[in-house]
Amino acid sequence: MNPQSARHRPVDLAREHGISTQAVRNYERDGVIPAAERTPSGYRTYTDLHAVALRAYLALVPAYGYAAAAEIMRAATRGDLDAALHAVDLGHAQLLRDRETLDAVEATVGVLTTAPAGESSGRPLTVGALAHRLGVTPATLRKWERAGILAPARDRASRQRLYDPDDVRDAELAHLLRRGGYLLDHIATVMREVRAADGPGPLVDSLATWRQRLAARGRAMLVADGRLADYLKTAGL
Repeated sequence: MNPQSARHRPVDLAREHGISTQAVRNYERDGVIPAAERTPSGYRTYTDLHAVALRAYLALVPAYGYAAAAEIMRAATRGDLDAALHAVDLGHAQLLRDRETLDAVEATVGVLTTAPAGESSGRPLTVGALAHRLGVTPATLRKWERAGILAPARDRASRQRLYDPDDVRDAELAHLLRRGGYLLDHIATVMREVRAADGPGPLVDSLATWRQRLAARGRAMLVADGRLADYLKTAGL
């Protein structure tokens, strides 16, 4: 069937997903579904192509997040297949990095509660260097410090923050948990309990929940990628 042959009203697309007709119009305005045709009297008419595009976008959101989902669909609707697939690849690469980080943290849970600070011979990092390593801003690290998550030493002369290997480890754990949606006060509690060697239980619980979230995101990506493939095929890309 020609994807342009069927005609749908905004309400038809909206009902399928339990959203408002204004939301459908907003998605069109934002470029995440193609522009609608207009009747002589000015009413929007959508086609099967729009219906497939909307299904793809709404599946991409829980898998990749709003920003990436919009980036993917904007590229797809303008016919830029490379840009759309590049954004998809970035999402899968991030999921892989999260899994690898989680595996590394789980493998060292016992060490986190028993190893004394400063065993590593690695040189301390400045706030800028650590921020670059994690892909966050220095302001974020200072915010974590105020929340009690990090406690870096200060250079006596310059008063510059210096993060030793244990601080770096704590920052990487905090970054992982923040990516999992945990609030700063929860992360601070976990870090305090780990530092006090009260047992790795809170950390293990957090990581187990995060692994479940990674699995859910992976499944969502499978569904979303299939919906995107449907759109690309329907659009002839």
